[in-house]
Amino acid sequence: MFEVGEVVEGKVTGLTKFGAFISLPENKTGMVHISEVASSYVNDIKDFLKEGQSVKVKVIDIDRDGKIALSIKKAGEENSEERKHEPEKRKSSVPNTWQGTVQREEPQTFEDMMAQFKQRSDEKLADLKRATDSKRISYSRRK
Repeated sequence: MFEVGEVVEGKVTGLTKFGAFISLPENKTGMVHISEVASSYVNDIKDFLKEGQSVKVKVIDIDRDGKIALSIKKAGEENSEERKHEPEKRKSSVPNTWQGTVQREEPQTFEDMMAQFKQRSDEKLADLKRATDSKRISYSRRK
């Protein structure tokens, strides 16, 4: 039987709007909710998973009825934790003279992502306000 916190290998057997069903060892089946598929927003689960795909999942809950809740996202976090303890390898074979001009995409913090989201949201709201204000002006001139 599985234990909460255990990471196991499974195979995607079905996709729905709300998640994916995963076939596990011992003829068990668990479900990954769409919010547990990736650390980024998942609009369509088919962008991340397909039937028959092998995935590593972490058991996050087993209820009284024996339903197994799984997380791909948290299984990935465990893998990244393991990588943090590995000796760091040189990331670039570019000579030192060029390293200053090479742009690397750094992992973003939650705060950075929220700031970007807020900025994009504010820009969209401003565009929407301009568009609706211009329509109000044109309607008021007709009267």
